[in-house]
Amino acid sequence: MQPFAGRTFVVRIDRTPIDERTTLAADLAFLMQRDVRPIVVAPDAGIARAYVRTLNRQTNVAVGLSGADAALLPAGRLEAIGVVQPQILITLTEAGYIPVIEPTALALGGDDVDLSADDVAAAIGAATAAARAIFFHESGGVLDPESQTLLAELTPAEALALADEGLLDPQLAAAVRAAAHGVRNGVGAAQIFDGRIAHGAIVEFLTASHLGTQVAGAVYRGAA
Repeated sequence: MQPFAGRTFVVRIDRTPIDERTTLAADLAFLMQRDVRPIVVAPDAGIARAYVRTLNRQTNVAVGLSGADAALLPAGRLEAIGVVQPQILITLTEAGYIPVIEPTALALGGDDVDLSADDVAAAIGAATAAARAIFFHESGGVLDPESQTLLAELTPAEALALADEGLLDPQLAAAVRAAAHGVRNGVGAAQIFDGRIAHGAIVEFLTASHLGTQVAGAVYRGAA
């Protein structure tokens, strides 16, 4: 049995799988055959809907969700995420479907609230005890600000310190911060790499190699 069989993993995509030919759809189908259960988080509603169509041309198992569906993502204070209700994700992934999530929260008093896709991926990963959370970023990972060499691994504390220094691209800093928060709250490890890399998800799960920058370390159950 594969070590990740029966486990979820979260992939926060960017525009890459829509704008370019990538292997991600085939990779997800391959991993599902080994009972690894993907959950995709899109950067916005338009890309989420487009990627459902892209996946269903190959797999016929993608299902689009918003934060309002089954109260998956209740809105918290100040446009934050409340307590994630993962039951719909568990039901779908156990039945062999791939949820593709729009980063919106259910606001009981009005319109839905737009959220950071990175924060949604971290929250979903923690709520489902994901084996991995993957964040696509065209940089391919985190570079050391001084040497400009790739940092292969960071602890959550190191990742948060780098993100808060203000030296990283803001989108990359957001992914790094979310990766650290996810790991601190129960995600097995988080990976930041370029989504254009062929079969990147398979490399991450089924080989000893890691792409880009990995955030890993001791689990901390307190506030992230």
